Amino acid sequence: MERNYTVGVDVGGTKVLAVRVSASGELEASAVRPMPGRTAPEADVETAVADAARDVFLTHPPAAVGVSAAGLVDAAGEHYLFGAHLPWRDAPVRRRVEGLLGVPVVMDNDANCAAWAELTAGAARGRRSVVLVTIGTGIGGALVLGGRLVRGAHGVAGEFGHMQAVPGGLECECGLRGCWEQYCSGRALERVTRVALGRHLTGPEVTALALEGDEVAREAFGSVGRWLGVGTAALVSAFDPELVVVGGGVSAVGDLLLAPAREALRSSLQGTDHRPVPDLVPAALGPEAGAVGAALLARDGRP
Repeated sequence: MERNYTVGVDVGGTKVLAVRVSASGELEASAVRPMPGRTAPEADVETAVADAARDVFLTHPPAAVGVSAAGLVDAAGEHYLFGAHLPWRDAPVRRRVEGLLGVPVVMDNDANCAAWAELTAGAARGRRSVVLVTIGTGIGGALVLGGRLVRGAHGVAGEFGHMQAVPGGLECECGLRGCWEQYCSGRALERVTRVALGRHLTGPEVTALALEGDEVAREAFGSVGRWLGVGTAALVSAFDPELVVVGGGVSAVGDLLLAPAREALRSSLQGTDHRPVPDLVPAALGPEAGAVGAALLARDGRP
């Protein structure tokens, strides 16, 4: 039987999301499994990836499966090198998952996958110079120049979340201090709210409160949004993109996050009265962009 679809699996800090995408790029089904945890055995995470992928298989297997992973993936898409939120270290993940599933597998960084999805079928369609920032548990990033993904000499370009924003600042799970994602991420949102309220709320709980009009939650998003604008200004200074796309779960609140980010972008960028300032827009494909992009990369042969 013809294998006329692909599957994408996005492996994040808290969950494994699988999607089925038709040959024309339409999302047909999705499934979620818990991520075993960043201290779990590597094999447990690979099993979760394979099980999530099978959850969206049809009666015949797909043409290929794409794996989107938060962290450092080598240029060939063979080895997962390192990530603050996943247990793999210098691991041949692509080969292992392919062995579990028995179909061709490709792998890339989650932000590269999300960028490919937005470039192919989302907010960046028709653009050729784009910066993508994804805000979830941490920060991911990807760069498109001349219509092509920029992976870097070793495949690890786009780790924007671990640019140093505050010298000697908050300790990051990656082992450094002052990383941008410590001030602009889901965990930063939870920390700001916990300090203000004296109790812990999850990111989705903070989001719900903010959408209901709670001032503490809205100010927490304002803080994260301002840090988003400051960091984005550095990326705009470096790469001069025509568009900045913001994705990830934290971006679901829209202008509660993006309005302060746009203001901080302009105030942190030199010469804004004399140069184009790129639009800062929400991702069109939402939190499924990484998984959808992985499926599209599998379809397109990981260009």
